[in-house]
Amino acid sequence: MLIHSLVIRCNEEIDKGRLGEGIIKNWTIRGTLHMILEEDLPLFKYDDGFYLNDNWADEFSGGRIWITGDRKKYFAEHIVKSVASGIEKRDDLRLACREAGMTSIEESYIFDSWGGLLRPLCERGFIQYKVEAEKAFKPSKPYTPMNHTDAIKEQLTRYLNYIAPATINDISYFFGFTKRYVKELLNELPVKTVMIDKKQYFYMGDIDADRPDIPGCIFLAGFDQLMLGYQKKESIYLKSEYLRGVFNLAGIVMPGVLLRGNIAGTWKKKNGTLEIKCFREISHDEKDDIEQAAILLWNDIKAITCH
Repeated sequence: MLIHSLVIRCNEEIDKGRLGEGIIKNWTIRGTLHMILEEDLPLFKYDDGFYLNDNWADEFSGGRIWITGDRKKYFAEHIVKSVASGIEKRDDLRLACREAGMTSIEESYIFDSWGGLLRPLCERGFIQYKVEAEKAFKPSKPYTPMNHTDAIKEQLTRYLNYIAPATINDISYFFGFTKRYVKELLNELPVKTVMIDKKQYFYMGDIDADRPDIPGCIFLAGFDQLMLGYQKKESIYLKSEYLRGVFNLAGIVMPGVLLRGNIAGTWKKKNGTLEIKCFREISHDEKDDIEQAAILLWNDIKAITCH
């Protein structure tokens, strides 16, 4: 889905075989996994005192030590060396750690599905997640983290240029900042404002600039930034009655069908069949938009169903 999210935002045809070049994944905004340019690591992994920090504290669970700091340090170094030697896939790293003496209890922490020890190794700049369907890692290139305040301002500047116009609620939701902090940041940036439906929206740049037309239908990725970039209950793209169809109670953000500027359903594709779960009645012209968008995006579509 990460690659899909990038492809649908490109106006020109790109070589899909080279999509992973210069791009990595890491835990950044809101502490969630994002795909970023490798050259932007100093911006998104700014100076928080943890860059290449090899101090590993004891991990407790149920009042008992789950894994000691010394053992975490041992396996952290083993993983970094293994990745550097060409052992990159997560399952292969798991086997390498078992061969190095990892116990089943230690394994449940080190390779926990929420990141385990691999996550802080990425966050601290030792290794990076590769942009591949199969979970794999690569050695991290050295970088100098940006100053914390400068990095936050630059991140917000990019948001205001490329995701905004947005409200204070939107910005707070996207970054996980308090509204008070958002207001302080906005006061330090050359922002512009516009009133829409009695709400104040902030942005930078020129919102009237000549840009390519938006396609009639766009198949958004799961956890797409168009859904996560704004406060979900106030999104201009998602009607409130459709909210749970996209943001389900399990915390999953489903891949939406953006039809003429609004979410009209969700989609899934399997074995050449594209299945659209519609939130409302779809007109004949809208079905044509869906079909044309699907054919342009995928070359193996055999059937499209809408229900």
